[in-house]
Amino acid sequence: MIVIDGTKTDIDISSFENLDQIFEKIMASGQLENRIVTDVLVNDEPYSEIYPNQSEDIDVSEVESLEIKSSSATEMASAITLELYKVVNIMAGGGKQVAELFRQADDAEALELYQDLLDVTRDFLGMVGSLRDHFSLKHSADFEKVVEDFSSLFSEMTEVLENEDWILLADLLEYEFLPSVEKWKTVISVIREDIREVAKR
Repeated sequence: MIVIDGTKTDIDISSFENLDQIFEKIMASGQLENRIVTDVLVNDEPYSEIYPNQSEDIDVSEVESLEIKSSSATEMASAITLELYKVVNIMAGGGKQVAELFRQADDAEALELYQDLLDVTRDFLGMVGSLRDHFSLKHSADFEKVVEDFSSLFSEMTEVLENEDWILLADLLEYEFLPSVEKWKTVISVIREDIREVAKR
């Protein structure tokens, strides 16, 4: 039995040699066109490949049932924006923690955490940029301003870091980074609205 997004198909498992051929047939059928596969269950167990093209080595005699779950790109993007709200809170919490550690003169731990904060922020900006490129219809001056302010703040923080002025870096984190991070919530809500608009089409 093969089920795609809750609907049983008339594809007969026994007419194939291996799992890979079944996947090829499903992809060729167009049922998953413009959709992103989120889960694959083989015999009610989550399926993922340990090595490339492993599905070629799975004989159909081992497959009793296959279920594929998918989302549209807009549903997936909408779910990602909810995660981005959580990331904003993580960034805010991280910024606060790093500032406190610098003020307590725990420089080694503060620098380690600061590096993690930079990595999270970089990933966050990449994801926001990607969502905006794909789904955001409005050319938002607010977005440009938030990005510009954020970029100049990071340039300033990098300079302060090079000068090893930890107290000034703590001040920048607390009094400029934290309010700047909060502004991203508005940007994310605008992108969410744009994604909803795309979904209505």
